[in-house]
Amino acid sequence: MLPWIFLLFLGGMPIESTSQTSTANDLDANLKFVVFLSRHGVRSPTGRPAQYNSYSAGLWPKWDVPPGNLTAHGFRLMQLFGAYDRIQLAAEGLLSLQGCEDANRVVIYSDSDQRTRETGNALESGLFHGCSTPMVQGLAEHTPDPLFHPLAAGTIASHSQLAVAAIAGRIGGDPNNLTTSYHARLSELDAVLSKCGAQTYSTQKRISIFEVPAVLTAGKGDHAAELRGPLNTASTLTENLLLEYTQGLDTGSVGWGCVDGDHLRSLLELHTAASDFTQRTPLIAQLEGSNLLDHIRRAIQQAAGGDSIPGAISRPTDRALFLVGHDTNLSNIAGLLNLTWIADGRRDDTPPGASLVFELWHSQEKHRDFVRVFYTSQTLEQMRAEATLTLNNPPVRVPVFIPGCSGEDLSCSLPSFIQAVSRAIDSASVSPN
Repeated sequence: MLPWIFLLFLGGMPIESTSQTSTANDLDANLKFVVFLSRHGVRSPTGRPAQYNSYSAGLWPKWDVPPGNLTAHGFRLMQLFGAYDRIQLAAEGLLSLQGCEDANRVVIYSDSDQRTRETGNALESGLFHGCSTPMVQGLAEHTPDPLFHPLAAGTIASHSQLAVAAIAGRIGGDPNNLTTSYHARLSELDAVLSKCGAQTYSTQKRISIFEVPAVLTAGKGDHAAELRGPLNTASTLTENLLLEYTQGLDTGSVGWGCVDGDHLRSLLELHTAASDFTQRTPLIAQLEGSNLLDHIRRAIQQAAGGDSIPGAISRPTDRALFLVGHDTNLSNIAGLLNLTWIADGRRDDTPPGASLVFELWHSQEKHRDFVRVFYTSQTLEQMRAEATLTLNNPPVRVPVFIPGCSGEDLSCSLPSFIQAVSRAIDSASVSPN
């Protein structure tokens, strides 16, 4: 459904009475500014089918876009999300419900990959359909952006041996321990790979994921450390099943007809577990996420004070900043601030289009600014069906507690938030611009 048709689904209901996104209005507070840290939308797998066929009895499906690219379906889903964001932010009084004037108060900054740039374009189309103001910013394609990939950009030291030690200290010093710990879920996936779709592909011996050697080595490029083995191979393959499901492939093509929504949710525990060790390990999260978190801090502090802060991506008068990156970026920030959530039946998952949302509120009564954090995503079924998002059919949105900062109402005073960020980041990993 086209984004501008969303207004029809408000059904004449007063917007203020339908918002289910916050309890801050009970504190006589106004929403001042929002930062969305979003993963890109549904893409194709990053490898070609031939790279995965050796692990399965059936052929992996071919996609109609190059590896790792946003699909047309993924673009539409992010249009839908952008249109919903406009409605939700209008319900909170931050943006107008219609028109182009507020386009000058929103910045969308995307990583340089096709899938992130096109996600930014889709969000812009959903937020401000038909408006001519160019909003999506970012570096040239294939240019590593220090905001999202500081290691690949060469702006920080990798500390690879220390990163190896940090992971080793979480897994008992032996990556084979991960295979033992997650054996039941790994067996569940290996059964799908060995038994489903066998009639379509039987020309070579299948490699069981349990045959993949478990190793932990120093990383290169965009990785401080490399953790390989059954769990990380399973992480990639379950992510591919997620993409098949959320792309809306027919039932017989999702896991060769063996994986429905409930089964997928179970298998995705393998992906979140691998991400926990490779992206949420505190040292790695600090190395790879400090610059991003500090820029989120700059944007929020600038919006609160009204004066320009050097290096801030947004402007003091902006109402919203969308940072469009990857699941690794969400996991890094979560690891830095020790954030966790359960949404749509999964813990700490970061599916396509998911966002961490940082809201800056001002309390008129108490004359203070405070921050609240939420996690939001479309459900797997909403993505699969390309479902219209409205205030009566919203995406999942859950509050997130910041340890050492959030109070009983899940809010952090602005000074406490700034202190929590300052404690979490590594100043040596922060770029001045």
